[in-house]
Amino acid sequence: MKRGNRYRIYPNKEQKVLMEKHFGSTRFVYNKLLNIKSTLYRNCRISISEFDLNNYLLVLKEIYPWLKEINAGALQQASRNLNKAFTNFFNFGFGYPQRKSKKDHHFSFQLPQHYDLNVEKSEIKLPKFGWIKVKMHRDIFQGEMKTLTVSRTPTGKYYISILTDDGIELPELEPFSHATLIGVDVGLKTFAALSTGEKIDNPKFLKNSLERLKCLQRRVSGKVIGSENRRKAVHKLAKLHELISTQRHDFQHNVSKKLISDNQAIAVETLNIKGMMKNHSRAQSTGDAGWYSFVLKLQYKAEWLGKTILKIGQWEPSSKTCNVCGYKYQDMTEEIREWQCPDCGTNHDRDINAAINIKKFALLGQEVEPVDSQRLLWRMKQEAPPSKA
Repeated sequence: MKRGNRYRIYPNKEQKVLMEKHFGSTRFVYNKLLNIKSTLYRNCRISISEFDLNNYLLVLKEIYPWLKEINAGALQQASRNLNKAFTNFFNFGFGYPQRKSKKDHHFSFQLPQHYDLNVEKSEIKLPKFGWIKVKMHRDIFQGEMKTLTVSRTPTGKYYISILTDDGIELPELEPFSHATLIGVDVGLKTFAALSTGEKIDNPKFLKNSLERLKCLQRRVSGKVIGSENRRKAVHKLAKLHELISTQRHDFQHNVSKKLISDNQAIAVETLNIKGMMKNHSRAQSTGDAGWYSFVLKLQYKAEWLGKTILKIGQWEPSSKTCNVCGYKYQDMTEEIREWQCPDCGTNHDRDINAAINIKKFALLGQEVEPVDSQRLLWRMKQEAPPSKA
């Protein structure tokens, strides 16, 4: 089983400079190899392999001698990542690989070599960097190390993510019944409604910090580009964005852990989130809720513990259908939060009724979608939440 943890590190001034060189160099190599691979296929219909890309990497080192200062494994990993991006594009429906920009604020590089760890001094030794202080907030998973990723946030915090494989297979799925299956309906007013009748309030972290965000953004806009005052203003804005993101991840981890621990199976509804984000009146609230991220956490936690996630089709009328008699209320609008079934007279809370129907549809097997393990594994690596400093 592949497991990973993220730890904050505290490099000194010289190590920070070297890390910045690694961030830029791996991005430069990735973009150059992407251009080579795309040009050869577009003009000559030639598809080159990862081995051929590594040969081009040797040529790039001769053309750009400063690449020799960078860890060779980090540059080879950039080539490997590009090849994997094309594999995901052709086989798993991901988008075509795009150039990396330093304005994307995704600063990272990978080191495939092994590391040395001094638990007593809380230090880790990385190739080319030497010993670096690390905050050991939890033990590192034991097993074969796959990759070690060094990253930097927009606020200037450095982290390492260590991915290991302990060789243990994922547990088999535990059997579930009607009593151990729970339906979950996510929404804007209520973050999640459960088929048991429980409701989880939406914390709305972005909305609560919106006025402060606008204030900080105005300060950034008023500063001279390239000035020290603008850099400080951007840093304050980035810190608030990071706080909101951390709050959202922490909340979703707590809720998903509780749901997975208390139930053998969870049924959720497939949502067209991209389509919802096109609705400008609700795009901000939809992004603030973070439904996709929440369901993702449910999925990989379920895989680790042998639980089951069932996803029903997005067109199932879960909100409009009476869970008692099956009557469909065709004229229901978003403003209606409670309604009475004209057929059997049952009073319904819209969200609770939807959660109960999601559970019923999942048990009936109507348009249940299987989990894409390859896409899920890729997303798990992107989803690693920052540790608390």
